[in-house]
Amino acid sequence: MSDLAGKVVAITGGARGIGYATARELLDQGCRVAIGDIDEVRLKEAALELGIETYARLDVTDPSSFRAFLDLVESEVGELDVLVNNAGIMPTGHTHEEQDAVTRRQVEINLLGVIYGTKQALERMLPRDRGHIINTASLAGELAVPGLATYCGTKHAVIGFTEAVRLEYRKTGIRVSTVRPTFTNTELVAGTEGAKGIRNAEPEEIARATAELIAKPKPFVRVTKVAGGMVTAMKFVPRRVAEGLAAKLGADDVFLDDVDTAARQGYLDRIRDN
Repeated sequence: MSDLAGKVVAITGGARGIGYATARELLDQGCRVAIGDIDEVRLKEAALELGIETYARLDVTDPSSFRAFLDLVESEVGELDVLVNNAGIMPTGHTHEEQDAVTRRQVEINLLGVIYGTKQALERMLPRDRGHIINTASLAGELAVPGLATYCGTKHAVIGFTEAVRLEYRKTGIRVSTVRPTFTNTELVAGTEGAKGIRNAEPEEIARATAELIAKPKPFVRVTKVAGGMVTAMKFVPRRVAEGLAAKLGADDVFLDDVDTAARQGYLDRIRDN
């Protein structure tokens, strides 16, 4: 992917997890990378570890914060080639027990943050007639998962929004895509075991898929191939069969009764405080 060398890439939620792995992968490919994250302490640590000089506290739910971040990127690194809207949170549990503040936080970060970032990137890219916006969605944006109702709703919305934007600007030089990971071994899945027989992805796999998407743009990529294939196949079988299979794989309980709440508490505290 030598054609990635020199591209200016901004990544939201870049201090840990998929965002961090993506930053590292793109740096290895010769990109010039800037990261933003709401966790200032971890952000500074990540920038130091990765050797990134341009970074800033970023609240993706605040358009002015997003604009300041992208202004910084373009002033210190160069004209934005790629924006990776990666920031997201994933609380679990029964829908009727989810606090309204938690519901709102998911919608603001997972969906509004993507919309704000996409709009601001378009403003910068359209006059130059080039650029690529990559929005991190999820296979949960194609398949309903008990215990993740609001999260699924936001990721379904990210896919719908991104597809509409892609079609709207397909006759320009702007490319718009989604990355759709299966559940990935980051803090988001702390305290959960995953579905039977389907392994979680590693952040590095999502990072590699993102890099390949920049090198060879297409509307979306699913990761892993096995999980993506299963999600696709379930769309072509009777609903009762698909739901029965999901239940046998443990999907009905993996984010509800099977959650280790103690192991997950640190993550929940962090996303609440930020």
